[in-house]
Amino acid sequence: MPTFLVSFPSRAMEGTDIEARAEESHAVVREARDAGVWIFGGAIDESFPPVLVEGDGAVTRGTYPETAAIDGGYAIIDAPTIEEGLSWAAKIAEACRCAQEVRLFYDDPES
Repeated sequence: MPTFLVSFPSRAMEGTDIEARAEESHAVVREARDAGVWIFGGAIDESFPPVLVEGDGAVTRGTYPETAAIDGGYAIIDAPTIEEGLSWAAKIAEACRCAQEVRLFYDDPES
C-alpha cells in the first residue's frame, strides 16, 4: 500500500479558530484510525532547536540549510491507492482549513 506524508507549515495555522481546527482535525484522525490508514501524526516542537548528530555522536546546533524551515504538523497515512491517500489529505485540509502538502514514501522492504 502507498504510504504518504501529509504536512503543513506552522504559519498555515495562524489566525483564529485554532480550537475548532484542532477538534475537527482530531475527528479526522479518529476516522483514519477506524479506517485502518492512520500510522502516525504530530507536530514539530518548535521549542527544541534542531541539531545535527554525527556518526561519532557529536552534536552541533543547527541543521541542513535545505531543511531549516521545517515546522508544522505531519501525518503518515497508509492508503490502498494514491487517490485514497489524496482523499485523506483533503479531509485533513478541510479540518485544518489549510492546504496540505502530500509526498509519497518510497517503500523500503527492509524497514
